Amino acid sequence: MKRKPILLFVFPALMLLILAGERAATFLLGTYPASPTMWRIWLELRPLATMFWQQVDLYAGASIALDAAMLATAAVACWMACRARGSAAFFLANHATLLFAGLMIAAGSHSETASTIAAFTAPSGIPFSLAIDFTLKNSLVLCLGLAACAYCHVAFLNEARQRGEARAIRILALRRDF
Repeated sequence: MKRKPILLFVFPALMLLILAGERAATFLLGTYPASPTMWRIWLELRPLATMFWQQVDLYAGASIALDAAMLATAAVACWMACRARGSAAFFLANHATLLFAGLMIAAGSHSETASTIAAFTAPSGIPFSLAIDFTLKNSLVLCLGLAACAYCHVAFLNEARQRGEARAIRILALRRDF
């Protein structure tokens, strides 16, 4: 199985498109505030991306142009990582995107009704709970992320196996020559 950079880039691209879509919907909502379509799009994308953009806007200012530049830079970096020769780059890009998606979903769930509430007890004995909203949209994003992660693992292990086979053939050839 040969590694395909486009398949490795699908999940990071999806997350970047969600972030870009929310920014575009926010911009268009400011331009066309009476449009029900813009409100519907914005309300769909808001739970996944708003907490992230609130933090970015806090530190970088509320500039849509800066947000677009950051998204373009992240897209180029992820694409280059997925096309890199070394396995570590695409492995890191996909896993960082999966962690980022999980954090976005967890951070965005605090204001919604949670479908799963887990209660934990800290080592100090203080109880706390974690509420994550497993809606269909969030579950699809996480399932796509896990599929991308599985593909990443298969590609990584396949490349390691191929390197091992090539090394074994070279060692066998050296033994035969001696």
